[in-house]
Amino acid sequence: MRSVRNGSNGGFRRRRAERRAVGGRMQAKPRASSRATARMSQTQHQSRFGALLLFGAITTSALGGGAAPAQLAYLKASNTDALDLFGSSVGVSGDTAVVGAYMEDSSATGVNGNDADDSASNSGAAYVFVRKGGAWTQQAYLKASNAQANDWFGYAVAISGDTIVVGARLEDGSATGVNGDETSNGASSSGAAYVFVRDGDAWTQQAYLKASNTGAVDVFGSSVAIDGDTIVVGAYGEDSSSPGVNGDQSSNGALSSGAAYVFVREGGAWSQQAYLKASNPGAGDDVGWSVAVSGDTVVVGAIKEDSSATGVNGDQGSDGTTDSGAAYVFVRNGGEWSQQAYLKPSNTGATDWFGYSVGVSGDSVVAGSPREDSSAVGVNGDQANDGALDSGAAYVFVRDGDAWTQQAYLKSSNSEIGDTFGSTASIDGDALVVGANYEDGGATGVNGNEGDNGALDAGAAYAFVRDGNSWGQLAYLKASNTGAGDWFGFSVAVVGGTVIVGASHESSGATGVDGNQADDSLLHAGATYVFDLGIATAIPGDLNDDGVVDGDDLGTLLGQWGDCAECSADFNDDGVVDGNDLGALLGNWS
Repeated sequence: MRSVRNGSNGGFRRRRAERRAVGGRMQAKPRASSRATARMSQTQHQSRFGALLLFGAITTSALGGGAAPAQLAYLKASNTDALDLFGSSVGVSGDTAVVGAYMEDSSATGVNGNDADDSASNSGAAYVFVRKGGAWTQQAYLKASNAQANDWFGYAVAISGDTIVVGARLEDGSATGVNGDETSNGASSSGAAYVFVRDGDAWTQQAYLKASNTGAVDVFGSSVAIDGDTIVVGAYGEDSSSPGVNGDQSSNGALSSGAAYVFVREGGAWSQQAYLKASNPGAGDDVGWSVAVSGDTVVVGAIKEDSSATGVNGDQGSDGTTDSGAAYVFVRNGGEWSQQAYLKPSNTGATDWFGYSVGVSGDSVVAGSPREDSSAVGVNGDQANDGALDSGAAYVFVRDGDAWTQQAYLKSSNSEIGDTFGSTASIDGDALVVGANYEDGGATGVNGNEGDNGALDAGAAYAFVRDGNSWGQLAYLKASNTGAGDWFGFSVAVVGGTVIVGASHESSGATGVDGNQADDSLLHAGATYVFDLGIATAIPGDLNDDGVVDGDDLGTLLGQWGDCAECSADFNDDGVVDGNDLGALLGNWS
């Protein structure tokens, strides 16, 4: 269910020649003077916002919650430093969060090493935080086992239960497969991914993952996702022209067509299970820019795919709409993978970059399109009015049997030119969060004044909830210390009502949890914010709120079997955990 690039990271990344530039991942935006033409009056914002609050109250009640959304914590690295970009990637599972800082400079390796030795510029790091009794603390400081300068470890992160995967897209190893030679730096920017596992409170590295066809500048690890014993890694710079699943990996005839790789764990050992390519691979399509996984379903984004098709399973050969973007759905049956759907938005447009972010939870998919240009606001508005350049959009698709359809077209409640809504997205059950890291609001906290455009590129995130088949915006999320250029919303993740939002360019010099947010002494150090949406867990049976219903949840249910008032596994609140509750759990098995 983790979406990371996801899901995982927001912002726009430059092409191949600029990949090692510090902070060089953003495309040019419209000038402030141009953007001002799209501003709405404060009266319009307040009127629309009142309607959203009403929807939020109704929907929260329908989901079994009732508490108002609120910020819970402000997270900083234990070794905060300028330009580390802490919060450039985030993931959450139950009471554990992981945060990436791919520009961190320590030369430490492994877990909990010396974080003060800044001798490996931009080697990158990841930080693990845990919640106990409502309080967050840092549990671990993760580095690659072969940490080197400019590897960008932490560019992508994902977590499921006691397992974390971290991408290092500029790692240079020439090894292939799992746990190969980590010292062989013969394939520049080929990329790698690292798997860490927790036993009690202790984390260790379990695996070093490389592609089966490692190649220079493939940037394997640009996106990562995990659900249980399945990991997906994107490599949007991979060059094979082979279509479909497990094709010819050596046919390097389509530069940067891109690929994704599926790894599975059995008895603690990881192996590659599948090599995924688009059914219509094309040079420069960037398949693998984003990835997500939920159970036996994988979604892969390709932001530079050029088809002019709309909807589901349209004409893939009509390359008449440059860089419109696409997403591909793959499913697993008995260990074998196949492509199930080819997703395009209902309003395909050139350079919209559909698939920039993807997320999947059960039978629902969200795909972001940060350069979509409609001036619509809210849900299912007018898609044809391209009056707000790069305002951005997100699209929800649902599956019935094997058939996918678009369920919703989402815009922010204060959609404006250049906000890039959809640069990040994450979904869990009936809740989803979308980031817009170029949004300009000067508000702080939750559901503040959307008409205050006093903080250029401060960024925002938007929480949506589904009631039946209808989506509505529940919350407009801002940092508690909103600042211009902070890029709040650069990364987002949601599980069980807990939302993590990264602001990679926040500049506080604070360290740890809930430090001094007003100390802007370290430029672009980065920060991460934890919110509670005030809703009940959206997936019946997910007793540990890790976004997946599995053996852990079944064990909890069986342990509560019988008369058990106020038990978490008593889904129908009849005072007994029995076959009815077991059926509800098994009906949502991932």
